[in-house]
Amino acid sequence: MRIDYIGLSEVSGPLITLDHVSGVGYDEMCEITFSSGKRRTGRVIMLEGERAVVQVFEGTHGISLENVSTRFTGKPMSLPLSREILGRVFDGAGKPIDGLGAVCPQEVRNINGSAINPVARKYPRSCIYTGISAIDGMSTLIRGQKLPIFSGAGMRHNEVAAQIVKQAHVGGDDGNFAIVFAAMGVKNDTADFFRRDFEDAGALQRVVMFLNLASDPIIERILAPRCALTAAEYLAFELGFHVLVIMTDMTSYCEALREFSSSKGEIPSRKGYPSYLYSDLASLYERAGMIEGLPGSVTQVPVLTMPNDDITHPIPDLTGYITEGQIVLDRDMDQSKLYPPIAVLPSLSRLMKDGIGKGFTREDHPALSNQLFSSYAKVQEARALAGVIGEDELSDLDKKILEFGRIFEDKFVRQMPDENRTIDQTLEEGWGALAVLPPDELDRVDAVLLKKYYKQDSVPAMRGGM
Repeated sequence: MRIDYIGLSEVSGPLITLDHVSGVGYDEMCEITFSSGKRRTGRVIMLEGERAVVQVFEGTHGISLENVSTRFTGKPMSLPLSREILGRVFDGAGKPIDGLGAVCPQEVRNINGSAINPVARKYPRSCIYTGISAIDGMSTLIRGQKLPIFSGAGMRHNEVAAQIVKQAHVGGDDGNFAIVFAAMGVKNDTADFFRRDFEDAGALQRVVMFLNLASDPIIERILAPRCALTAAEYLAFELGFHVLVIMTDMTSYCEALREFSSSKGEIPSRKGYPSYLYSDLASLYERAGMIEGLPGSVTQVPVLTMPNDDITHPIPDLTGYITEGQIVLDRDMDQSKLYPPIAVLPSLSRLMKDGIGKGFTREDHPALSNQLFSSYAKVQEARALAGVIGEDELSDLDKKILEFGRIFEDKFVRQMPDENRTIDQTLEEGWGALAVLPPDELDRVDAVLLKKYYKQDSVPAMRGGM
């Protein structure tokens, strides 16, 4: 039998506090009913003896200490799931907002998920192609990996995320590939951009969208990634899909977490974020992976904007500890209209070596990637030297290195937002950029591959003005 608790002991921001409650569990859902009959939903976020603190989804506006009754449901928040969630759009709490009605569930799951047994984890192999050369060629996304995108405010990370959604696929049978997209704290025009872009590209039928707008209740910002990952786990481990989860913007999520922590009176840690920020992010990121004996996989690409472009800020810093690499967007490249503005040198995919090469992408892929990294690092040195003594005073080799850098950025990195390159096209663009360098400079490629793929007379023409 459920008990109605009349009145409240405290209202603070989005939180309400009830005293003398019993039999209530952490994360349990509740219904808050006004004397007028109007209802709101809440979630237990803290228990201290007989005191329960509840987050109210719709906010506490209009709530007083006497005019409400609270009934606890006895269960945590859950999400109805079935194959028909593909092509649907939900809010941050998992409620449909596309006008197509409620989901007829085959299963209902707790959005907090359950931990994957480390012994049952399958090592990530094979890659997911994004059609973006700077990612596929240099920081390849491996199935079951978590690979974040580090960006800055105002940069074109939304366009990059949208391009990945439209173009991403796995090798072989593409019928079992799906994307779960979660947007947190985005403006209306950004949400409209994503929906319209996916619809125009014909990609919406394989996408499950969770949209939390900046004007939506802030609690939904905490729930949106958990709903998205619950949907992804169902599609992957029940229906056998290879699922790519893209979550943007994790900075909005962390700021919502900081706000709730402050409301609860918790002692803040670095830059005001709660001390448990690391474990909270890990509870989301570690839901990626593959499980022995189960079909499908969950791969994550969380997008976060670094405050003040500071990669040592707590959010990117802690994210880097948990995830397996990062894709870094560069502001100077973005301001020079180079798209996608991916900074190759600080970008890294730690699992890349296990999902590329012969049997996965192409035999020359690992050596070519290493050579491009090595040669492009020398470009930065040559540019620094040219800034001191002038380009005309450089040696012939340094001038060729500078020319390689210009071709690499213009032909390999630069793409149109709707340009979907195959892995073969990506690798050929890489070899084309290396063609400007003499063979004895290509010390990361063995003689067999050099003879097969290196063509010194195939230097590509610059695009110029794009």
